[in-house]
Amino acid sequence: MSVLLLRLAGPLQAWGSTSRFTQRHTEVAPTKSGVIGLLAAARGMRRTDPLTELLGLEFGVRIDQPGQLLRDFQVARTLDGRDSMPLTNRYYLSDAVFLAAVGGDSELLDGLYEAVRRPRFPLYLGRRSCPPVSPITLGIHPGTVTDVLGVWPWQAAKRLRERAATTVSLEVLSDAPPEAEFTETLQDNPVSFDPAHRQYGWRAVVRTRFDVPNPDGRVPVGTTASGGQPQTDHNPIAWL
Repeated sequence: MSVLLLRLAGPLQAWGSTSRFTQRHTEVAPTKSGVIGLLAAARGMRRTDPLTELLGLEFGVRIDQPGQLLRDFQVARTLDGRDSMPLTNRYYLSDAVFLAAVGGDSELLDGLYEAVRRPRFPLYLGRRSCPPVSPITLGIHPGTVTDVLGVWPWQAAKRLRERAATTVSLEVLSDAPPEAEFTETLQDNPVSFDPAHRQYGWRAVVRTRFDVPNPDGRVPVGTTASGGQPQTDHNPIAWL
C-alpha cells in the first residue's frame, strides 16, 4: 500500500459531520468526507459524479496543532434585501494544522497527487471560506496510513516547534481495523455528494497516540545534543 500525505493548515477550517443550516458545527479534526471531497474537487469531479473509485481509500488524520474553536454569528438577507434569512451559528477551527493520510492503490494515488498539485477546482478546508495557506501535498510514501503518520515530523507552526522537545506525543484518528477492540463511530463516510440526495455512511474510528520527531525541538536540559556538549541550565543572575 502507498499513502498520500496532505498538510491541512489555514486561518480557518471547518469539518462538520452533523451540521444543519442554522447550527454549522465542526469536528476536532478533518473528516473523511471532507478530505475525499477535497480530492474530488482537485480531480474536477462534479457533485453528481459517482465516488466509486474513491470510496475504497483508507483514511487517517493526525492532530499536529488543534487550534481554537471559533463561533461566527451570521445574519443574512435575500438578494433584494427585503427578507431576513434564519440566524446561523457557524463554528470553525482557528489556527489549526493537521496531517491527513490517504492510503490505497499506487496508480490511483499517483493521479490524486498530480490532481492536488494542479487542482481543477479551488481547494478548501471543509468550507469554501476556508482556503489552505500553502500547497497541501507532501508526496506519496510507502507503508500504511498509521505507519506514515507515526513517523512523519511534527507539522505545527515553527514558533511551537522551537519551544517543544525533540519528540512530541500526537493523537491520530484512523479507520479502525477489523480486530480493533475499542472504537467510536462517525457519520462521515461519503456515499454521494449530490445536493439533491447527499448520503453519508457510518465509519468505525480508532484513536491512538504516537511519539513523533520534532527536528526543531530543544534538547532537554541535562542530555547530550547530537555532536555537542551536555545541556545545562542558563542562569544569567549567577554571573552577578
